[in-house]
Formats: sequence, structure tokens, C-alpha cells
Amino acid sequence: MDKVMGSAAEAVADVASGSTVAVGGFGLCGIPAVLIEALLEAGVDDLEAVSNNAGVDDWGLGRLLAAGRLRRMVASYVGENREFARQYLAGELEVELTPQGTLAERMRAGGSGIPAFFTATGVGTQVAEGGLPWRYDSDGNVVVASPPKPTQVFETAEGPREFVLEHAIVADVALVRAWKGDRHGNLVYKDAARNFNPLAAMCGRVTVAEVEELVEPGQIDPNQVHTPGVFVQRVVALTPEQAADKRIEKRTVRSAS
Repeated sequence: MDKVMGSAAEAVADVASGSTVAVGGFGLCGIPAVLIEALLEAGVDDLEAVSNNAGVDDWGLGRLLAAGRLRRMVASYVGENREFARQYLAGELEVELTPQGTLAERMRAGGSGIPAFFTATGVGTQVAEGGLPWRYDSDGNVVVASPPKPTQVFETAEGPREFVLEHAIVADVALVRAWKGDRHGNLVYKDAARNFNPLAAMCGRVTVAEVEELVEPGQIDPNQVHTPGVFVQRVVALTPEQAADKRIEKRTVRSAS
């Protein structure tokens, strides 16, 4: 039951090139930066990353992007990462842009054993009809586009309504960051870091959590657990310095005058 690993490097040592990796966090908030760095140092490549966005150019998933380790991303937006946008438009990276709520539900469904679901989001757009550019070539031509998705009409309280079928996401590995965790893998997130982390943790076949504070089993009130240990296979305890290294994606300040 003790899931604590000796190091981040040990925790990701068996992640293979070509794997699909779900990554928690939103922007730079709650991202598993230490595990991402360990994955970079491990040298694996040809990865498909599933994450709300790709961090920034020099931090988070941006580190893997800059090193050319990602072949594909499933994300809801490009965000503040110029290299992400450059690689996508240059045909170096395949990107499946997905509505944010749909991405969240695809991850949750994957962890719940639900293979697919219907949603109204995207009906009547290229999300459902297909044709969204997933990959360009170096000349800017679309070489891979999203396929059309099945739709179906259901009766609702407002009358008949069309819905589009979306498939669940199950990743080979999930990397998440928690404020507190115990040796059994029970996790608690703090404030805005409780965004995509619980969903990423659910959808990984093997979930690795870096925790800012490691406690003993029984020290977390069961009512406060956000991710039960059944979803977590490995835990990495961060040093105080690692736990304190939290960066800001974009500062907006006013002048002193």
C-alpha cells in the first residue's frame, strides 16, 4: 500500500516513447513541473500529451515541446506558449483542439469506465462536422483534419435536441500535482490547482502524483480527499524548494504612480 517512490526519475523511469500522457494543471497553476522535468531528463519522445494547454515556452509542458519530445497534443487552447503555436502552424506538431468542458468530461469518462458520451457542445460546428485542422505541412496546407462525429437527437425538457458523440480519454500515464497526499495515494488539491488534476488522475492507467506535503495514512480527513488512492499508483514527495517553485504565467500590474 505504500506508493511513495524514491525520486521523480524513478517514478517515470518506465514511461515509454510513444506513450499518451495526461497532465494536470491549468496554465502554470497546479502543473506537475517536477515530474515533467524528470520525463524530459529520461529522454522519451514521440509523446502524445493530453492537457488543457502546454504551459509556457520555458516551463511545464513547454519544456518537452522545446525539446521536440511531443508529436501530438489534445488541448483546449494554445495559451501563452509561442513555441506551441509555431510548431502547430509549421506542421511539426499535431493538435486536437477540444472544447474545454468536453476535454474535462472525456478525461473523467475515461476514469469512470464510460467509453463515450453525448454532449451538445460543438453541434453545428466543425467540432461535430469535421474539418478542424489537426496537422499542417510546412507550406501551411492542412494534411490531417478532424473526422465528422456521429450525432443523435434526444428528447430534452426543451424538446428534441441534437447531441454529438465524444470518446473518452484513457492515457498510458497521468502526471498530477497535489497540495497534500498520503502514502496510500489519497490526494488533496488546493484552490485553483483543483482543476484538471483530479480528471487527469482518473484517466491514467498509471497515475503518478507529486505532492507538496506527504502525510501518513489517516492524517487526511476522508471527507477532504479529492482523488482517492485507488486512482493513484505512485507518489513523489517534493522537497520544500520544489514545492515552493510556483511560477506565474502572466503578470498584469499597474504603475506605481
